[in-house]
Amino acid sequence: MDTVIVQLPGPARAVARAAAPALLRMGPGESAVFGRGEPGRPAAIPLPDQGVSRSAGEVVAAEDYWRLSNFSASATYVVENLEGAGEHVKVAPGRLGAPVPFEFSRVLLPALGEPATFKVFAPQHAYLEGRPGGPDGGRGRPGEPGEHTVSPFALDPTAKYFLVLLALCEPRLRSPSAAAVPGVTEVLARLRALPGCQSLSRSAVNYHIDYLTATKLRLREPYEEGPGGGKREELVALALRFDLVREEHLALLPPRRAHAPGTRP
Repeated sequence: MDTVIVQLPGPARAVARAAAPALLRMGPGESAVFGRGEPGRPAAIPLPDQGVSRSAGEVVAAEDYWRLSNFSASATYVVENLEGAGEHVKVAPGRLGAPVPFEFSRVLLPALGEPATFKVFAPQHAYLEGRPGGPDGGRGRPGEPGEHTVSPFALDPTAKYFLVLLALCEPRLRSPSAAAVPGVTEVLARLRALPGCQSLSRSAVNYHIDYLTATKLRLREPYEEGPGGGKREELVALALRFDLVREEHLALLPPRRAHAPGTRP
């Protein structure tokens, strides 16, 4: 099972064309070196800036997190939590195996131009059974023998992707007979009032939908066409079928606006 996914940095022209980024999938114990690479030995995570060492560091996948080693003798690396409010971890020169607890991370290295960066996702984060408002990680009680059970759908209710899923599911949570699944514009409007979501964009919402589709809920293509728009419809159907989002989660959304008398809510 893939426990860590590295989004490889791509050329600017690929970003301009909005091409799908290349992904490096890693299972527990697998490692990948990042840096400029050496002749005949390219780095698994290429960072071509001349200010970056040929072998700058290493990412190692663990069970549901990852470790970062800094091979530099002088440069400090920074790992940002993309879901946090400025939360980050500094990895000092020469530090080996620093554990990174974030599900969505961006690694930054000093470079001659803009900082050299790549993203790392750890989608298999597990949670203690009975965690309030959270998923059942199936890890059992401390001290129980045997291997931990891995949750098929490890969702974090504090993450933005969960809020996007919740907004998609809201109409059917409130009324099971509701047919239409919200579009990206509607999801954006629903979440914008939340702290931390004011800068949310259409591309960010689409990104979270793709992340849910490919990584968290692992839908299989082709997606059936329907009034909800293919994969959005299937995401909602799967989430509601297995109670991944429930009525109590609606409290995470901002209050709905009051409607004038005579209008429909």
